[in-house]
This record gives sequence, C-alpha cells and structure tokens, in this order.
Amino acid sequence: MKNQSSNATWTLTLFCIGVLMAALDNGIISAALTTINSSFDVSANWGAWGVTIYTLGLAISIPIVGKISDRYGRKKLFIVEITLFGLGSLLVALSPNFVFYLISRFIQAMGGGGIFIIGSSHILSTFPKEQQGKALGALGAMNGIGAILGPNLGSIILDFTGNWHYLFLINVPIALVLVILGILKIEETKESSAGKLDLVGAILLSFSVLCIMYGLTNIDGVSLLDSIATPEVYGFILGGIALFTFLIFYNRSLDKRDLDPILPVKLLTQPTYLLTLLIGALSGALIAGMIFIPSFVEEILGVSAETSGYWMTPLALASGFGAAFGGMLVDKRGPIIAVFVSGLITAIGFLLFPTWIELKWQFIISSCIAGLGMGILLGAPLNILATERLEKDKGTSLAGLSLVRQIGMTIAPTIYAGFIVRGFNKIPELFKTDFSSILQKNMEAADLSPLAMQEFQQLAGKMASMDHSTNMDYSSILEQIQDPTLKEVIKSSVDQITLMAAQNGYGGLFYSTVVISALVVLLALILKPIRQRALQEKAKL
Repeated sequence: MKNQSSNATWTLTLFCIGVLMAALDNGIISAALTTINSSFDVSANWGAWGVTIYTLGLAISIPIVGKISDRYGRKKLFIVEITLFGLGSLLVALSPNFVFYLISRFIQAMGGGGIFIIGSSHILSTFPKEQQGKALGALGAMNGIGAILGPNLGSIILDFTGNWHYLFLINVPIALVLVILGILKIEETKESSAGKLDLVGAILLSFSVLCIMYGLTNIDGVSLLDSIATPEVYGFILGGIALFTFLIFYNRSLDKRDLDPILPVKLLTQPTYLLTLLIGALSGALIAGMIFIPSFVEEILGVSAETSGYWMTPLALASGFGAAFGGMLVDKRGPIIAVFVSGLITAIGFLLFPTWIELKWQFIISSCIAGLGMGILLGAPLNILATERLEKDKGTSLAGLSLVRQIGMTIAPTIYAGFIVRGFNKIPELFKTDFSSILQKNMEAADLSPLAMQEFQQLAGKMASMDHSTNMDYSSILEQIQDPTLKEVIKSSVDQITLMAAQNGYGGLFYSTVVISALVVLLALILKPIRQRALQEKAKL
C-alpha cells in the first residue's frame, strides 16, 4: 500500500513538472519575440508565426494524442511527448534560420500538446475517485501558473543571459530527467480494447482542426465582420467544418462495423459532454483575458512597461491556489458546484477591473479574486464532467475539452484587442467633447499665474485649430511652453483623455469576461439536472 502511494506521488509529480514545462513555453517566447525576430531578420508579422505555428501544432496533436494514449499506453505516450518537446526545444535553440526555427516550434508543439491530457487521463484511470479532484487540481494549477508566469520567466532569463536561445535550452535537461524518471517511476495504463489506429480518421481530424484554427488566427478583432468575410477566414473555417462533417460520417461507418474510430461519435451525442465542451471553450476565452493584464496596469495604473509583466504574479498565485481548492471542492461537493462557484467568483473579480480599480492595491485584490475563480475552473471540474460516465475513450474526451479550450483562447484575444483599439480610436472624439472642460478644471485647480495665463492665451488659438487625430499633436506645443505649471496642466489634461480612452477600451474587454463568466454560471445551472438524469440512467444499467 505504501509502495502504491509512493508511485502515485512520483507519477503526479512528474506529470505536474511536465505540464508546467509545456505551459511555460508558449508564454516564455512572448518575452523574446522582438529579439528572435531581429536575430533572424524577419518582420513582426512573420515573427508572430513562431507563436501561431505552436498553436496550430497543439491543436493538431491534442485530439490524436488523447486517442492513442488510451490505446497504446499513457506511460509510453508521456515519454514520447516529453522526448519530442525536449528535442523540439533543442532544435529551436540551435536553429540556423527562420524556416528551421518554425519547423522546430512545430515539433515542440507536437510534444507539448498532449502532456496535460495524458496526465489527466492517467489520474482518472488509476487514482481513487475521492482523490481525483485534488490530483487534477494540482495539474490544473501547473497549467494555469505556467501559462500566466511564462512571460515573466522569459523576461528574467532574457535579462540574465542576454541570449534568447537559453529560453529553450533550459527545457532540454528537464525533459531528459522526466524521461528517465518516467521510465522508472510511472506505471503503464491503457484501455483494454486497443486495436488498429484509425489513420484515415486521424488525417481527416488533423486537417479539419488545422483549417479551422488557421482561419480563426486570421480574424481581425478591430474589423471583425469584415475580416470574417475574407477567404483567409471563412474559406478555411468552412473547409475545416466540411472535413469535420465528413469525419463524423466516416466515424459512424466505423461504429457500425464495430471498429474503433479516432473520434467516437457517441461522445458528441451526449448533452453533458457537449455542455462541458461549451464551458471549456468559455474557460479558454477567460484565460485569454489574462493576456491583457500587463497592458492594463501599464495604461491604467501607470506601471512601466519593463515591470508590467510582474503584475501577473498575484493572479498566477491565486490561480494556482484556486485550482487546488477547486480539486478539493470537487471531491467534497461535486464538479457542478465547483463550476458554478468558479463562474461566480470570476465574474466578481473581472467586474472590479472596470468599476473599482484606481489604485494598485485595488488591482491586487481584484486580480486575486479573478485568479481564484479561474483556477477553480482550470483544474478538476471540467475533466471530471467530461469523463465521469466513460469506461473508455477518457483521453479522447479530455482531448476534445483541451481542443475547444484552445479554440476559445485563439478567438478571444482578437475580440478583446478590438475593444482596446476601438477605445483608443475614440481619442479624437474625446478631445472634441471633453478636453476643454478637463483643461479648464485643471487650470482652476492649479491656480495659474498671470504670466502662465498670458502664455496660455497665446497657445489657445493653435490648440483649437488642431484636428486632434492623436494626442501626439500636443507634443510640439508642450515643447514650446515655458511655464512649468502650465506645461504640467496641459500634459495631465492630455493624459486624462488618453486614460479615458484606455478605460473605455479595457472596460469593453473586462465587461466581456464578466458576461462569459455569467454564461459559465448559467451553463452550470442548466447542466445540473441533465447530469443527474444521465447518472441515474447509468445507475440503472
């Protein structure tokens, strides 16, 4: 019994380290994109493919790894995934040119995509039911913390070494240790009904996901409807849907012949699973909202760009705690109550961002509340809901959940960015409607001297003739002002206009996350009676 407990602890620890390593990577690279682009002499648009190709690789690998880990063994696939990730990391660090770098990033993604799924399905297959929530919560904590802290860690490594290659070389020894300990410490688990891999289905699914994800990455959040109407978006998305539809019919034919398809159609006919997938997609959209925290503290709270990433730390720590707490909540009260509580807490946390935050301590409190709610959702409840009635295909079920979460994380940032850009696009309008009143109040409060007022009168005509296309119009005027008090008054008035625009844009973003969180709460309430009926039907069998 003691030996079993020791093996379980070793297994969970290795999976947690693997999940953390993979989750950190996509965030780490964001800190070094500019440096990497310069080293390969490519534009920012081309450089963004370092992130895009990784996202596409994840989307392709996730559903396939989930299936073959069930069939051929989770230990084997964990070792294969870690090896691929470590090899990809080494190749990225040694890349002699940009094309080689992109191929290496794809190899990395093929290795990193399935680690969380393999770990989750192993836990659900081997851990006692009363311990699954805590174990899945630990995995979820690593996933959430890694995704959020990645940019910070990337900045630290880059500042310390001055070389972006170390961002990836650091993965190699960790992967090597994980492979060795995985071989020694993890016990093999797989489903008993392993058969021949559905290669045709795997190819269809891969191309379907690739088309849909590529189409989604081309969406422009500022001109959303116009971008959707372009062939680069609707063409690929419709092509992916057509391939997926064909895959469904193909899989049905395999089901009728008692063969094992890559995507079991029965999963997609279960209302509980479909609602869980919808909540999973919404959770991905909520995770994407966290990406904009550094720019929020920079624009709204005046934090420097160099240190803005560190302000993710309260949210990351709260997210890790929330995942662990969510696991315990699932074990004691069940997954539905955990989803409900998560959505409610997250909604409150994100609502505080546009309605309450003016000072840094308020930001810390709001971040901790939002992180706590998000962490609960990232860990155990959705994994339990996706697999609790399944005797087989647990890895496939979890893969579907991870895939829709990735889709949510892909769509949401473009929409959020659209709110921010539209907010800043209102600066000319705000100058026309609000600048005069703001300037007048600031001048009255400053009690300007007669000489300052005289200087202002000389500048007033020039300021009135400006078209206010950007606040940069005031730069030349500020340089001409001699009186320091007047200069500060005009500068602070301009800054207030910029702040109003930022608040408008980020307000739209965070109100959107509040709506998404409220939808999570609503779906939990809808899911409760459906799940109860499903469990009752299973008990009768």
